[in-house]
Amino acid sequence: MNTWLACAAALLVVGMVPALVTASRGETVDRLAGLCLAGTVTTLVVMVLAVGYGRPSYLGVALVLAALNTTGTLVFTRTVVRR
Repeated sequence: MNTWLACAAALLVVGMVPALVTASRGETVDRLAGLCLAGTVTTLVVMVLAVGYGRPSYLGVALVLAALNTTGTLVFTRTVVRR
């Protein structure tokens, strides 16, 4: 296990646990913030794993995930505002 993989594991624990707690409790806006944070943490983890495994082609996956996360957040925000 190299340093990058340990960093990815730590990022999952430190970043994803608060995101999941926030996404599962509170009001709708708080849940949306937790969902946005979870998408950001997932993107960062995929980027770190790409460097850790030495596969630069996996950075494309992180790029697509970042674009989908942004688009999904905008769609969900628009849905929340309409209510």
